Parts: sequence; structure tokens; C-alpha cells
Amino acid sequence: MVGTWDEIIAQIKERLDIVDVVSEQVVLKKRGSQYWGLCPFHKDKNPSFAVTPHMGIYKCFSCGEAGDAIKFIMKTKNMEFRDVIEEYAEKFGLEVPVSHKSDGSTRELKEQMMKATEIASMFYNDLLLHDKSDNAKTALDYLIKRGIGTDIIKKFYLGVAPKGLSTLYDELRKDFSNEVLEKCGLILKSEKDGYIDRFRGRIIIPIQDENGKFVAFGARALEEGQSPKYLNSSDSLIYNKSRLLYGLYTAKESIKSEDAVILMEGYFDVISSQAHGIENCVASCGTSLTADHVKLLSRYTKSRRIYLSFDTDGAGQKATIRGASIIKEVFAGLGDVKQFDESYLSSGNDRYACEIRVIAPPEGKDPDEFIRSVGPEAYKMYMENAPLFIDFQIQNILNDKDKYKTPQEKAQYISTIIPVLAEIQNKIIQAEYIEMISQVLGIESSVLTVETKSFERANLPKVERIVKNVTKNNSVSQKAQKFLLSVFLVSDSHYSFKQISEMMSDVAFDDEVLIIVKSAIDKLICTVNNVKELIEHLYTEFIDNPEAQAVLPELAEHAQSYSGLSDEDFENAIKETIAKINKCKHTKEVQHIKKMYKGIDDNDPEALKIQIQLRDNIKKKRQKSEMN
Repeated sequence: MVGTWDEIIAQIKERLDIVDVVSEQVVLKKRGSQYWGLCPFHKDKNPSFAVTPHMGIYKCFSCGEAGDAIKFIMKTKNMEFRDVIEEYAEKFGLEVPVSHKSDGSTRELKEQMMKATEIASMFYNDLLLHDKSDNAKTALDYLIKRGIGTDIIKKFYLGVAPKGLSTLYDELRKDFSNEVLEKCGLILKSEKDGYIDRFRGRIIIPIQDENGKFVAFGARALEEGQSPKYLNSSDSLIYNKSRLLYGLYTAKESIKSEDAVILMEGYFDVISSQAHGIENCVASCGTSLTADHVKLLSRYTKSRRIYLSFDTDGAGQKATIRGASIIKEVFAGLGDVKQFDESYLSSGNDRYACEIRVIAPPEGKDPDEFIRSVGPEAYKMYMENAPLFIDFQIQNILNDKDKYKTPQEKAQYISTIIPVLAEIQNKIIQAEYIEMISQVLGIESSVLTVETKSFERANLPKVERIVKNVTKNNSVSQKAQKFLLSVFLVSDSHYSFKQISEMMSDVAFDDEVLIIVKSAIDKLICTVNNVKELIEHLYTEFIDNPEAQAVLPELAEHAQSYSGLSDEDFENAIKETIAKINKCKHTKEVQHIKKMYKGIDDNDPEALKIQIQLRDNIKKKRQKSEMN
């Protein structure tokens, strides 16, 4: 059933969770009733970006950017309001009224691309499972050798691409245009043969996004000498490899329950691990780990415990170090990275910004090969005893100690361990590490201590001038009016919106923007049931009035001043604020009369009469002001 445009907007706002929406772009950490993170709208090094869930709003206390879930989507994805509503209406299964639909060409193209990708996945999967391709048996034998049976093939929709030039194209061209098939990377334009299949003679690994939608493919070579070994879909309207992790759709529930995630390098690492009961693992899709990958994972593990399980060769170790560096950058400013194991202290989830551990079995195999040859239980044992990243770093450096003989070589070698020691925030733990390392290397611990402190001094973070959000200097009266208006946004008030409105019925707001906001509130108080609904409706009401929108987070902030008050104190606070507004108004009028009084020409025949009238008015205004 099609609802009205306003009803669709209301339903979308009801289903959007501000924390979930913001977490797609910002790593958040809960503090009290709010969530804090680094602002995505300016270069923020100290968390100044707050999300208030019970009001459904966000605000940066440094740059001043603020809004609700829809505004956040609009700002971060550079979308218009109508486009956001249409996209989320489709996501939530809501039908937008015809009168409000845009031409939808891009949206329809994306829908067609996802549909074609899904059908292609099923086509390839069917060829493999039912031996409908000349290379299906070869592909199946290969997978079985890797310990991948029919159940896993079905779970991950693994398939096979025939050797023929256009087998898939001939199947899909009946229902999809060449543009759709080409844009989702299923076909290529050939100078000789028209359009041909992109994937031929390969094992097909469909890639699903976190919601289970088919968006791309990885394809492994099936024949000896076939190059490249892996052929991956390019980025498209429906696929961005830098923001998607393979296996997340099938792993996310396990990541939540285990409160930990294992990051691997390859598709088959994930497939083999999940097939053998290690279900909380994911991999990047043919690209290095990115900040967006880490932000995506942070939504599923509360403690942000991340295991890096890459190949144990030189390239794998470099990938581990690079991956850990990216993770630390993403969580910078939200707290310390866990740097030591506590055997006697409780370890709450909020004590650390994140925890990075490394799974590195000594056999020199990647996770897939290790699990198949040694077994999943052995892998789980290494996982349970996985060292923190800092211990992994130090051990890797110490493993090379015998390679350096001369004093110059040793000095150069020791300099590589100093930056690692300097990262340790806890000075007691740092001293313990220095003592241990100095014993292994056979040098005085005092030397390491001096070098570490020298490095720390030389690399102190530069104090940057933070430009705070600069707003117009509010007059005392304007501030009082904002505080008064904010009482509508006190979530724990026992008074109805109508009762609050009656308490301030005699107040005349004189700020143009506040008059507009007050008028909108008056119209809404009979149709909304709580503060969150009121704020949501106000943001929609002011979608084309950014100045009025900008006032809402400020009012929500002021509302905190009235939270927790008894009914009596709440009423008194409102009366005091009204008295302040009236006093400011009377003072302004007195000043105006004084100005007029001074401007009277003494030679004017009516001057004395006017002066007496003005003097009486000043007296009355002053008395009234003092009474209030």
C-alpha cells in the first residue's frame, strides 16, 4: 500500500537508527548516554563529534556540523533529500508515491545490475552442482581437495565459468541490456566477437555485501598456467572493494557473539575457515585493508578485538604491519590500543579503543593451507594464544638480532625497536619491555631508556590551533529564548507539550528564526508523542531552512540543563527564564525611551509635555522590570 510522502518520510525516520547510520562512517565509543568519535566533516584529532541516540541527532562541538540521520546521509554521501528517501524506501520495502518519484534512472540501473549479478551467481552455481559444464568436474575435484564439499559450495554459491566465449552472455542477454551486463562486469566488448563473458574457465566466487546482496565476483584460475591466478570484478555502481569485506554476510552473527573478528587475505582462507567452524573471519576483496574496512568491522565487535591472520612469509608480515597501522589510525583519539595482557586486572570493553592480535602459526602456511593440513583445532589454539600486535612486532625484530655484528649495525638495528617502545603509554609496562629487550640484546637498559625518551621528545605531537565553531554573539535575551524553547526537548519531563506551551503562552519571541521554530513546534505538539518524534518532524519541516535546522541541536544541548529536575524545579526554571526574557525586553524598551527622551528639542513648544510623558513611561517600565 502506498502511503503519502510525509508518511514514507516518517516511517523511514522511525526505522533509521542514528548510531547505526553514523557508525557506517565514524567509529563511535559510548560515554554516558552519548557516543563520541572523530568528526567526518573536518580534520579532527580529538573526538568532538557526539551522537545522542534518544534524540536521534549528532553534533560536532568543534566545527558545529549537526543534524539527524537523514542529514548525515545527505552530507556524507552527497545526496539530495529526495534521493535519500527513495533509496531507503526501497531498502525498507516502502513504496514512494508516484507524484514524488524522481526519474530514478540510476536507481533502476543499480537494481538491474544487482539482479543480473544474482542470476549469474545462481547460473554458475547450478553449472557446478549439476555438472552442466565441460569443466564442472575439474572444478568440483579441485574444491573437494581443498576440503570444500557440497554444503559449503551451496552456502557460498560457488560456481564454475565454462570455457565458452559467451555462455553466460547468451543466457542473460534475453533479460538484460548490454549496458547492464557490461556495467556489472559480467561481459566485455570484443573487437571480433561482439560481447564475450569476462569470466571463462574459472572457479567463480560470488561476493555478497553485508546484507547478502550479490554485487561482484572473484574468479580463480582452474588450469595450469592460466593468468592471472585471480580475476576480480572492478568497482561499479553496486560494488566498492575498499568498503566491502568478503564473508561478512555469513560471519557477522559470529563476530557479534564472539566479540572478535579475524582478518584474512584470501577468499579461500575465509571459505575454508568458516567451513571448519571458524566462522568469525572475513577478507578484503583483492585489495589491501582500508580504513573503511575497519570502520565497517567496528560496527560488529563491541570490544573491537581484531585478529590479523595473513600469510607468514615476508609479504604477509608486511601486510600485518600495514594492517595494524591502519587499524590504529582509525581508532586514534578514542583511547589507547591495548598494549599488554592483564592477568590480574578486569578488562572492560571500554578500557581500550581496540585490541590487535596476530595469528601466526610457525609452519609458514596461510590460514586455508594450515587448517587443511594441521586442522582447525590447532588453528584455534594459536588463536587463543595469539600475541598482541606489539609483542608480535618486538618478537619479529628480536628474531633478527644475530644478523648484526658491528657496533654500527647494532646501533642501526636497535633504532628499529625504539619507535615500538615509544608507543607504549603505560610507563611501568614500557620499563618492563625495556628490561626484557635489553637482556635479550645484551645492552644496558638505561641506554634503551635514554634512547626511547629522546625519541618520544623528538616526536611529540604538534599542538595545532583548533578553530572552534564561531557563531554570532547571542544577546542575553536570545540565549534566554533558546533556553526557554529547549524545554520542549527535555525527554524526561512529566509535562505534555501542550502544558509546556501554555506555560510560555505570554512570551513574545523576537528572534526571527526562533519565531519560526516556535511556530512549527506549536503546529506539531498535537501530532507527536515524544521528543524524538518532535525533533524528527522539525528536521523534515526545515529541510529547506538550514538556519532553522542549525538551531535544533543547540536547543537539544540546552535541554540537558532541565533534565532530571523535579516538577516544581522544572516549573520554577521556566518561570525564571521567562522573567529573564521579560526583563531583557523591558530594559530594551527603557533604553529606547531614554534615547527618545534625550533627543527631544528643548525649544519645541511641546517638549516639556513629551518629557513628562517619557519620564513617566521610564518610571513605569523600570518598576515593571524590577517586579519581574
